Amino acid sequence: MNGGAGVRDVSLDGAGGGLRCLVTGATGYIGGRLVPELLAAGHDVRCLARTPAKLRDHPWAGDVDIVRGDVMDSKSVGAAMEGVDVAYYLVHALGTGQGFERTDREAARIFGEQARTAGVGRIIYLGGLTPAGVPAEELSPHLRSRAEVGRVLLDSGVPTTVLRAAVIIGSGSASFEMLRYLTERLPVMVTPSWVRTRIQPIAVRDVLRYLVGSARMPADVHRTFDIGGPDVLTYRDMMGRYASVAKLPRRLILPVPMLTPRLSSHWVGLVTPVPSSIARPLTESLRHEVVCREHDIARYVADPPGAPIGLDAALELALRRVQDARVDTRWSSASVPGAPSDPLPTDPDWAGGSLYTDRRELAVDASPRALWHVIEGIGGDNGWYSFPLGWAVRGWLDRLVGGVGLRRGRRDAARLRVGDSLDFWRVEEIEPGRLLRLRAEMRLPGLAWLEMSADPDADGRARYRQRALFHPHGLLGHAYWWSVSPFHALVFGGMARNIAAAAAAA
Repeated sequence: MNGGAGVRDVSLDGAGGGLRCLVTGATGYIGGRLVPELLAAGHDVRCLARTPAKLRDHPWAGDVDIVRGDVMDSKSVGAAMEGVDVAYYLVHALGTGQGFERTDREAARIFGEQARTAGVGRIIYLGGLTPAGVPAEELSPHLRSRAEVGRVLLDSGVPTTVLRAAVIIGSGSASFEMLRYLTERLPVMVTPSWVRTRIQPIAVRDVLRYLVGSARMPADVHRTFDIGGPDVLTYRDMMGRYASVAKLPRRLILPVPMLTPRLSSHWVGLVTPVPSSIARPLTESLRHEVVCREHDIARYVADPPGAPIGLDAALELALRRVQDARVDTRWSSASVPGAPSDPLPTDPDWAGGSLYTDRRELAVDASPRALWHVIEGIGGDNGWYSFPLGWAVRGWLDRLVGGVGLRRGRRDAARLRVGDSLDFWRVEEIEPGRLLRLRAEMRLPGLAWLEMSADPDADGRARYRQRALFHPHGLLGHAYWWSVSPFHALVFGGMARNIAAAAAAA
């Protein structure tokens, strides 16, 4: 395997000492959990991120090297690969619309080429488990693309490990959230026929163990591995097992063949926090049986006692994390495809075009600290402090047009960090004790932000400042603003008054 600086055998480097690992997708669900596991194993970690600020508030941020870059930009990928022993490829386009297969293919090609040029010792990729004997053209676009990415990386000329998993069970994973909400909210379910498909779920802890352990594979190991837990069962059985673990009454499940993956994804999107754009690839992947055909990974990453973790134990661990509000990352940690990425307009003379602003300011009979506590706790179960029915209707409308809606909630009930999803917003900036800026991710004919701040008055009490900004796209955007502006006094004015009252009451 030639090219560039030559390939290093990382299994021999440093006689078991730490390796330099590059992690892409660190803002996502798996990547955000892999980084601390690699650090705990004694490795040095570099993270490649399009927006490094999204990693700023992670507890491990000060222990890693964070570089700005994009997997579609060969120059930034090449720079990030310098001095790297192991490169983790944990990015994929889940629910990004048409053209995502081409994007995935090109990104994987760039990653493999730059890894070969830099002399990286191993590429590790987490893909999807594909059904045996099913032609590629019959696979869901999502599974087909993930399989193709694995092949592209295996053809890169760099020793590559491709791990293929089916349903990943862990607190905050999209698969777990889908299973959890379907089972908890629907004691009687009319379900698609795919609930009778056999699958082999795996606990996220085992996924992370395999990812970390794969870094030390010998240079002559160059292949795919199926990874899964010890249980093979249907999705219907999984819902029954969840109900048992969560101590819920037995669920009545009635499969209906007419519910296609497309229709069922909209049904899942309405019932669970997982939007249809993400639910659809998940449900389409369940059309065929996805069961491991081998467990060869154990030759290189030995299973400790009690591993792989069984489904019941995985569900119990995930539920305990949710109940204890200790969810490190969620499926919504990664930005929604197509979400705005333009900078915030910061002054009235902003050169980006029309800008509408709604400003509110109130003196608060409370300390700035008490006011900040209310601001940072907004959203999720605490709501938005004004016109609950209006917020609920807006969330349902967003769902109906394929948006994320309000039900994403919060990762943590009390604390926020940059990059967190917050219902149909995302935290763009946070200055603890003073400023919270949210960027809208609902479907809008423009870009929108909501900014809240707590400042001290001259007498040491708090002053609450609130600013909503909207940058319209075209005539529809202008029409949207003027159609909703009559309700701003109720929505934004009520929000300001109720936040101030909540801080005073506290």
